[in-house]
Amino acid sequence: MNFYIQQSIQINMIKIEGISNSSVFQIGSAGLIKPVSHLYNTGGFTQPAPEAEKPGTTSPQGLISQPAVPLGPPAAPTV
Repeated sequence: MNFYIQQSIQINMIKIEGISNSSVFQIGSAGLIKPVSHLYNTGGFTQPAPEAEKPGTTSPQGLISQPAVPLGPPAAPTV
């Protein structure tokens, strides 16, 4: 059975408190949402990446290997 839905939606304000790589934000109707993931080597890399440095250490270029702004824990989902 096929349903054809025509909608008109007006949103005056929307607040999104958290989003991650696996988030789905939907407005309106969808019969099926299929997850999809595509991996592309856009940089043309041919070797593995170098090993990660211990947080708080500096790289040979003098760069700090931790975020400049501390990241807080993920927000708990609200219902």
